[in-house]
Amino acid sequence: MGMRAERTGRGARAGQTDLPKKKPALKKVWPQVRALIVPRIGLLLAGMALMVVNRVAGLALPFLSKPLLDKVLSPLHPHPEWLPRIIAIVFGAMLIQAITSFSLTQLLSKAGQRLIAEMRRQVQRHVGLLSVAYYDENRTGQLVSRIMTDVEGVRNLVGTGLVDFVGGLFTAVLAFLYLMHLSVSVTLTVFAVMGVFVFVLQYAFKTIRPIFRERGKINAEVTGRLTESLGGVRVIKGYHAEEREAHVFSEGVDRLLANVMKTLTMTSVLGSASTTVLGLVSGLVMWFGGHSVLNHTWTVGDYFSYNMFLAFMIAPVFQVVNIGTQLTEAFAGLDRTNEIMSELEENQSPGRTVKMPPIEGKIRFDDVEFAYTPEKPVLHGIGFEARPGTVTALVGSSGSGKSTIISLVCAFHTPSKGAVLVDDIDLATVDLNTFRSQLGVVLQDSFLFDGSIRENIMFSRPEATEEQFLFASRTARVDEFAERFPDAYETIVGERGVKLSGGQRQRLSIARALLAEPRILILDEATSSLDSESEAMIQTGLKELMQGRTTFVIAHRLSTIRRADQILVVEGGLIVERGNHAELFAMGGRYYDLYMRQHGLEANLFLAPGEGDVVPAEDAETL
Repeated sequence: MGMRAERTGRGARAGQTDLPKKKPALKKVWPQVRALIVPRIGLLLAGMALMVVNRVAGLALPFLSKPLLDKVLSPLHPHPEWLPRIIAIVFGAMLIQAITSFSLTQLLSKAGQRLIAEMRRQVQRHVGLLSVAYYDENRTGQLVSRIMTDVEGVRNLVGTGLVDFVGGLFTAVLAFLYLMHLSVSVTLTVFAVMGVFVFVLQYAFKTIRPIFRERGKINAEVTGRLTESLGGVRVIKGYHAEEREAHVFSEGVDRLLANVMKTLTMTSVLGSASTTVLGLVSGLVMWFGGHSVLNHTWTVGDYFSYNMFLAFMIAPVFQVVNIGTQLTEAFAGLDRTNEIMSELEENQSPGRTVKMPPIEGKIRFDDVEFAYTPEKPVLHGIGFEARPGTVTALVGSSGSGKSTIISLVCAFHTPSKGAVLVDDIDLATVDLNTFRSQLGVVLQDSFLFDGSIRENIMFSRPEATEEQFLFASRTARVDEFAERFPDAYETIVGERGVKLSGGQRQRLSIARALLAEPRILILDEATSSLDSESEAMIQTGLKELMQGRTTFVIAHRLSTIRRADQILVVEGGLIVERGNHAELFAMGGRYYDLYMRQHGLEANLFLAPGEGDVVPAEDAETL
């Protein structure tokens, strides 16, 4: 059984990135926001300059409405000669707006998209460097959502969102100053009403942000379940569970819908409040403005100009509602991105400073204990030594701790107590890059990428020559099926190798390990998906692969490990027996019991010539 099976049932470790219930503070993500903005400050300043020109040009129309009405169209002293000049200025201003708007989009929107791509690369790289334990505790779909979705909102920080936000405030300030010039009393009255609305906005943003954050969590969960369902479609169909999965997905979609409804409710409230404020402000201006015109303190041009500038002050406020929501969503995404980026990389431990030299292959477990969670220890005082160039086999019932021992050899985890030493160097102190480059792994679950046969084999050693590639393929008997395909080694294997049989996938995995030429080799049920004939052929390749390498083998088919130099029988996290096949068989203990149960009890036994051990007759040819 694979490593994941032995971890079933353990709780989340300390520091797991479950989303907190409390509302995140802006200061929590401010360092990350600053890190995004500071390197692009020149770009943002250029955007701000374009924005200023754009917004000033946009004020030409309301500013020129007063001379148009009071001078050009005046019934008493009209000046028609001013009309072409005003039209030219308005047209020029609109042209400047069009050019600056296009430039802003090209400059900032594309910069925002480049930032998203860069952040996705950073997050994916960081996630790839996290420990196996982190992957055990987080669903694949959730990680995909964090990499692809959570960073989307940052375009509003470096893209047009932030500049539009500042631009809206800039326009509102200019309009406010002009309105104050026309009438201080009317403007202060209007501004007081707007101040109440701004207070409502501030409260609304504080309320919406946690909702957006929760949406990111729900979306990750729904995406995670969907990814699992699509990946396990054969199991789902095999158990006629399509409707159950549809129900589970539907529940997730309903949760997401409920969250969206909350945000829609809040934005609807804001929309209604803004409409009410607009109506109230319009009424106030009509009342005061109408009286001012009738009392001849304002001209008709003043009244229309005031209304147009008021629109230019109010419109940015409504724009702030929309952009503010986007910025709020961006901060929520940054919260989640910051959580995952703050996870310590697997190789970042201060103690991992030793560069592993070329490995000879001596591996020693020194009184090792291990627990995924403190209340559920998995290994108890494991101690053994594997000499260079030998084969150590691990046998025992499912969940006994075999794969956990293998994971410690691979440095996927570190012992809770004791030490795992390679050539007398504690693996807990080793730079993992220098160690794992000398490690080869063939797992029970033969994972393949959706690429060609060649790409999957070359994955372990991209710089390998054609001769080395072909040698590994032939040794693992990949050539026997690959060369029958029309595209031979360029044949696409499909997602997780779905177009190949289980045995073919395992042969590919073995070829991949062969090509890597590792010093330490891990075979976790490496031949479990092969039929007897294929396994017999593969054993020749594996025998060559294991020559001179320290090899660890997990196998439930005990006939595959009889020639191991030492066999460790693991039960309940303890090594209960150790020795070679003949010694353990002669002891008549747990190994003998496992062996006899697997081979039909004591029926049809004979003595293997020259080996002195009793084996079932059907296995005689493999001895």
